[in-house]
Amino acid sequence: MRWWLALVLSLVSCAVLAAEESRELIIGGRTALGTLRLPALLGPDVPLVLITHGTLAHKDMETIQGLSKALSERGIATLAHNLVLGLDRRSGMYDCGRPHDYAPDDAIPEIAAWLSEARKTSSRVFVLGHSRGANQVARYLAANSKAAVAGAILLAPATAGTEASLRAAYAETYGQSLTALLDKAEAALAAGRGGEWMSVPGFIYCRDAEVTARAFAAFYRADRRQDTASLIADVSLPILVLAAAQDKTVPDVAASFAPLASSAGGRVRLETIDDADHFFRDLAAEDAADRIAAFIAAVR
Repeated sequence: MRWWLALVLSLVSCAVLAAEESRELIIGGRTALGTLRLPALLGPDVPLVLITHGTLAHKDMETIQGLSKALSERGIATLAHNLVLGLDRRSGMYDCGRPHDYAPDDAIPEIAAWLSEARKTSSRVFVLGHSRGANQVARYLAANSKAAVAGAILLAPATAGTEASLRAAYAETYGQSLTALLDKAEAALAAGRGGEWMSVPGFIYCRDAEVTARAFAAFYRADRRQDTASLIADVSLPILVLAAAQDKTVPDVAASFAPLASSAGGRVRLETIDDADHFFRDLAAEDAADRIAAFIAAVR
């Protein structure tokens, strides 16, 4: 009896361990970390969602983990990855005390590499991005029109309006003109010195930061590609946009995507989750997972 019980416990333990697997990729000479989560019943046509986190965040944050677990319960595999942000084996939130040398477009080859990894598990791969990560997913799709992706989910995606507001509030937030700092960064770039370090009063969410000219310019110059809605207007894939009614970080998601959703002939679906804030915690994650599962089921 004891050997039988031990065997059962061993099989259960192996099943639990098999449900979540660590992944590592070498991208641009750095090791990037990922987590593959598989549903209990793994069929031959299981869909997989590749998840890209938001600004300075990581794959193990509550938003990403909660959504991954909720999707797994609905028979959907996930592969969540950390953007390297210039570091080797990066984990956890980016430490504001570190120098900053990364740009939004750096995510494009990283997403491409993780998509190749995802296809080892599933032939039906969807991409999902949260917040600024959703903008980076859109950048990837806009740059790779023939990517083997079944569809995209944008969770509280960054908008042109929010990015413009951050630029407008820079002087009030950090006590120094953004214009002068941006001019300095752009001048360094024009002279071929994009890797030149600058000491700035603030960079994204970090005070008193050391940042390269290329990174500062990439985040603060006005750029059409900061408009996620504009980017996906040129993408032919089915797309689900999830807005959070209580979102204080990107409050204009619904307003930004409504014109596209109404004119795209059903290709772009916009849905709002009433009780969710920007991070889709707890029951909001369950609600988001329901919407995503329904979207995936409808894409064939």
